[in-house]
Amino acid sequence: MAKQLHEIMVEQGALTPEQVKRAQLFSKQNNVPLAEAILRFGFATEEQVTIALSKHFAIPYASKENGILIPEKEQNLQEIIPEKFARENMVLPLFLEEDNLAVAVLDPTNLFLLENIKLMSGKQIKPFIVSKSQLLNVMDSFYSNKNLLDEVMNETVQPAQAEVSGSEEDVDVDSAGFLDLDKLAPNTSQYVKQVNAILRQAITERTSDIHLELFDERVSLRFRIDGSLYERTAPAKEAVNAIISRIKILSKLDIAEKRLPQDGSFTIRYQNRSIEVRVSVCPAVYGEKLVLRILDKGTSEMNIDRLGFEPEQKSAFLEAANLPHGLIFLTGPTGSGKSTTLNAVLTTIRTPELNFMTLEDPVEYKLAGISQVQVKPAIGLTFAAGLRSFLRQDPDVILVGEVRDNETAEACLKAALTGHLVLSTLHTNEALGAVPRLIDMGMEPFLLASSLALVAAQRLIRVLCPYCKVPYMPDPAMMARIIQEGHFNPQDQHSWTFFKSVGCPKCFGTGFSGRRAIYEVYRMSEEMRNIIYKTQDLVDLKKAAINSGALNLRANGWRKVIRGQTTIDEILSITTADE
Repeated sequence: MAKQLHEIMVEQGALTPEQVKRAQLFSKQNNVPLAEAILRFGFATEEQVTIALSKHFAIPYASKENGILIPEKEQNLQEIIPEKFARENMVLPLFLEEDNLAVAVLDPTNLFLLENIKLMSGKQIKPFIVSKSQLLNVMDSFYSNKNLLDEVMNETVQPAQAEVSGSEEDVDVDSAGFLDLDKLAPNTSQYVKQVNAILRQAITERTSDIHLELFDERVSLRFRIDGSLYERTAPAKEAVNAIISRIKILSKLDIAEKRLPQDGSFTIRYQNRSIEVRVSVCPAVYGEKLVLRILDKGTSEMNIDRLGFEPEQKSAFLEAANLPHGLIFLTGPTGSGKSTTLNAVLTTIRTPELNFMTLEDPVEYKLAGISQVQVKPAIGLTFAAGLRSFLRQDPDVILVGEVRDNETAEACLKAALTGHLVLSTLHTNEALGAVPRLIDMGMEPFLLASSLALVAAQRLIRVLCPYCKVPYMPDPAMMARIIQEGHFNPQDQHSWTFFKSVGCPKCFGTGFSGRRAIYEVYRMSEEMRNIIYKTQDLVDLKKAAINSGALNLRANGWRKVIRGQTTIDEILSITTADE
């Protein structure tokens, strides 16, 4: 008799008996599968649950890591299982082997689906079980039409169409108010097709920001992918105003206002997931500039084990996060992933026995079991005002999106001193730079020394594309530099492998695929507390941090390099030697 899912996961060490009881109770009360209950509580990762289901059903597991979830493009599989059917039924063809078709599915017990695929393909079906996030990710790459943007942009736009400023009837949203990119009316105007094509292509290429701007002689369309901007086929100059008007209507902005900056947002539905798009329109010399920020939660990594922490850094961070009270500050520039890290930490330490509350601007991740509040300065709900209110809500752990002023800094310190754990972010160049910054904001050194539990900094580095990276050996001078700055044993260098980026169709020619964080994490030692209390000298603080054995950003980065995850040039461009 096959073992039950929970029995397998307990044996694997992925679940405790207490977690099993809680998940089973939730499953029974809410009539949801046990696997879904486990994921909702955050007791295990999606991959751990999928691997356990594979053993439970005795059906092989497919993933990018084990090399099975890589569809064979030379076998014309997209003609056997069309994209529309694949997305509607969450199935992906993998390979043909004589009269057998291997497919990746979420639910291998769905015999009706497997029979339909058999009839459609005329083949015997061999199912593999796969996690939803990996299926969607690979599906995007497999069915992506790289020429879609070129085709749509090169179609001729009628002058009358280009002058259209848009109307409410043009906004083809569903009943929930989402723009559905998977559905397009047959008589849709050309500029609406162009907007949809831009959005579809951007999501497929894992774009974080879309830039559309008009110059004297040309139009520029750029996608920010893994932190860098890349040019893409731009629309005709005559269509730019209509495209911007279409975006304004979607985000409920004033289409007649072209003199002042405007900000808005809208949500799109694409490939079984909802994606938020934040809109910024700013008047420039030759016309309005449009920037769209794409917040695709389906691509956000909320598993603390996959963020980029070294084992000792993760241990230090979680040790501080499990304290009953104190201050934790994460520093870094805008867009460096600070919110993702702190939300992943909250997800890891979340428990029903404690009251978790967050104060954010804006709320980017919806976290189950945590009260989240959106800052609204226009009506007086600032970080400081919200934090004062929080203290009357009996919180145990508080996340403050950012400390921007003296008032917020003092409120955070007061909360920490009155028995609460407070996590927040600061904009400083290095982790230990948070100390003088907080003192400049009015925190008394002796109070800061007693309440500060941990300071950390992070940056995002691009990860090499696994399909096209090529090995090479750096020169002896660079090797010596890596050994010195990374604090390595010189005898270990013979086991290292270094790679260069190249570029291929799977990474859209960039040479990189995704980003990962590098960190410096400093747990407050007695020596560091004494320095904060007595002199606040940053040089002495850095020496004390080095004495504690903690890694700085550069040393952490070199560890990613020798593991073949990124390039030497990437680390040199993101960090400095004294960080």
